Amino acid sequence: MGFLHPIPEVLSLFDTDYMKFTKDCSGFPFYLNKGNPMNEKKSTILIVDDEIQIRKMLNIFLDASNFKIEESDNGKQAIRMAGSVKPDLILLDLGLPDMDGKEVIGQIRQWSQVPIIVLSVRAVDEEVVAALNVGADDYIVKPFNADILIARIHANLRKAMVKEAGQPELRNGEIRMDLIRHEVFLEGEKIQLTPKEYELLRFFMINRGRMLTHKQILNEVWGPAHADDTQYLRVYVGQVRDKLEKDSANPQLIITEPGVGYRMEVIQEKIQTAA
Repeated sequence: MGFLHPIPEVLSLFDTDYMKFTKDCSGFPFYLNKGNPMNEKKSTILIVDDEIQIRKMLNIFLDASNFKIEESDNGKQAIRMAGSVKPDLILLDLGLPDMDGKEVIGQIRQWSQVPIIVLSVRAVDEEVVAALNVGADDYIVKPFNADILIARIHANLRKAMVKEAGQPELRNGEIRMDLIRHEVFLEGEKIQLTPKEYELLRFFMINRGRMLTHKQILNEVWGPAHADDTQYLRVYVGQVRDKLEKDSANPQLIITEPGVGYRMEVIQEKIQTAA
């Protein structure tokens, strides 16, 4: 749970000099925007906190930095919005009324790698470690400095962009992955993959030509909790083969390394010649 304070007192959540605040004509605090107020809104931030005062204050800081803002006051709605709104980053409180924030992270991580920054009053190491292990990208303890929060947001957005948009398209033979639209094409035809199949194929494509152990793949795609679920991995590899291989019983693309793991072969793309 967050703090139960009126807005003026909620400022104490942000370890920030009061001289950075002024009053607008409505009487609400307004964080001075150092940027161009005419700039278009950029990345979308989903705020997940059951305390309306905290959401309002976060809105002030984020709006002043030209972020587009979406809000949720409970975990189940946040999970739905992560899929429907597709935010670029999530700010998440752990103490939600319907479920623990760590459970929210775990469910979102089943199908999305959206950056998640935890904002919580829980300062004990065990809580921080648990949140990071389940999939949080960063953890900030309340109270915090607003400038540091904005800097952490920018840092996590940059990291996500390098990971995804830095290599917007992956190719291997007749397979093409559009990492921006999350689409996969085989010989020019779009194929349907589940979110987990997509993440598995993406990991193979990035590491094509390399032998990958079962544990490496499971850690990357499913997380440390599933590091020993090799049978689980076999099922998903089989499903991906069914969708990509000409003969899944005799795979030529994703090769089994007996007792070790798998390797995606590097396939040369066919060169089209004029008739």
